[in-house]
Amino acid sequence: MSTPARIRRSLLLVLGLLTLVLLGAPAAQASQPSSIPAVHQTQTAATIQASEFDNRIGGVLRGADGPIADVTVTAKGNGFEGEATSGPNGAWSIGVPEQGTYEVEIDEETLPEGVALAEGQENPRQVTFANTSSATTLFLFGEGIVSQQASFLDTLAERALAGFSFGLLLALSAVGLSLIFGTTGLTNFAHGEMVTIGAVLAFAFSAAGLPITVAIVLAVIGGGLLGYVQDAGLWKPLRRRGTGLVPMMIVSIGLALALRYTIQFFFGGATQQLPGSQSEIIDLGSVSISRNNLTSLIVSLVIILLVAFLLLRTRIGKATRAVADNPALAAASGIDVDRVIRIVWVIGGMLAALGGILWAYYRPGVSYNMGQQILLLIFAGVTLGGLGTVFGALVGSIIVGLFVEISTIWLEADLKYVGALLILILVLLFRPQGILGRRERIG
Repeated sequence: MSTPARIRRSLLLVLGLLTLVLLGAPAAQASQPSSIPAVHQTQTAATIQASEFDNRIGGVLRGADGPIADVTVTAKGNGFEGEATSGPNGAWSIGVPEQGTYEVEIDEETLPEGVALAEGQENPRQVTFANTSSATTLFLFGEGIVSQQASFLDTLAERALAGFSFGLLLALSAVGLSLIFGTTGLTNFAHGEMVTIGAVLAFAFSAAGLPITVAIVLAVIGGGLLGYVQDAGLWKPLRRRGTGLVPMMIVSIGLALALRYTIQFFFGGATQQLPGSQSEIIDLGSVSISRNNLTSLIVSLVIILLVAFLLLRTRIGKATRAVADNPALAAASGIDVDRVIRIVWVIGGMLAALGGILWAYYRPGVSYNMGQQILLLIFAGVTLGGLGTVFGALVGSIIVGLFVEISTIWLEADLKYVGALLILILVLLFRPQGILGRRERIG
């Protein structure tokens, strides 16, 4: 069989695989109602506890004599109403089903005797937030006494914890992309769709009635299978033909578009929720984090440590590093370069799929273009750390994640991704090879 015919057959195999797996997704959308839309459909004012939702509005009520406890605060908007009571430290938090605009009001009848809102204070008031999981609002009491949010250090610690979790999530996908680049030199723009397919497969398997743990395992295996099929059917034949890296990069852009809209055709354009996407908020001293984000942090850290062990202590890991350093010399030393690259594609696909599942819980939600939304951040992590260096991808991704979340203290939430890309540009101006990359001579 000629090489072009083999390529066409393999592409059809990839699309056929996606078709078979995703056929159950449209039916799942109709049969599996989401708990969040239910709030909109009922249009009731039922009070829902903050622990049921990842998104939240909060603050700390503080007067001249200290914290103000036992004050009722309500939030209304988008067909939802939630209520909370300030605790002994004056803190209050209301979980909301989605980001947007809410009307927040203090029940002045519940204020302690002698405590009143300062003159001119807006109550109720509107609070709007997007692309971040939390928002705070301030109230003035008496003669300009401020209802303070948590101290700057507490806010910084909470944002840093969220950023570390997000950075490790990015690192899962970035490490896979870096492995592929290191061994093949390919800048794979279809890596975002490999992230998406992990979340979509997990949703499809869970909608078919499988426990979510089993669905996640099968989705990760499916991501590895997609990586195997891609390399066997497309990239290996192109490498054997001596196709240049720029044409292969253009092919990856076309593959990304084909996969993205194939997923959209079968999955649909709506955002769906994985089981357990709404988790309780866990207080860790002065900071808080959702259970899902904490689980994501732990899982990402364990998997990255396993990948590090694989690369440093196993034969296949040493062979992978040898191929990344010098493929010709590795082949002359008896290493099966094609086999190593195939294994790298499988591992990269599995890591991307797992990263997509964790990203679906972090957002939260599964959509056909979710991988595209963070593809630039993944590239930023890889480039910032050093192209082709796995540990550089880890370091770069953590820096990007930390900057994205911490920047929301000063920047509008809609600008936080722009800030991360700006820091990438600034670093590369002074260190073009990245943080852990090696300086190479060009020309």
